Amino acid sequence: MSNLHLAANPTLSDLQEYMKQMVHERGFTGQNVLQQSLMLNEEVGELMKCIRKSHAKMRLDAAKVYELDTAGEIADIFIVLTCMANTLGINIEQALRDKEEKNKQRDWR
Repeated sequence: MSNLHLAANPTLSDLQEYMKQMVHERGFTGQNVLQQSLMLNEEVGELMKCIRKSHAKMRLDAAKVYELDTAGEIADIFIVLTCMANTLGINIEQALRDKEEKNKQRDWR
């Protein structure tokens, strides 16, 4: 039974803190950034498979049954990416703000 609780309207900081607690509760504290990077790529691949099947109408291996859960795969990517940020000591909200300040100075034409 999980003791985790996520507020109804969490901030990005709330989500990042939730992921810290989730990692401890589920026993993933030993994962390093390389392992998380590999997991992130695996999750991106699963998302691409969902998109390939649902939007590109490309065939998949007929011998396997694929559950198309695009939203779930995007959530998995967010989870792993947030865990990587936590491992690296990166505050995602601040990183986003800092990056957007740089992006606002770019010419996007």
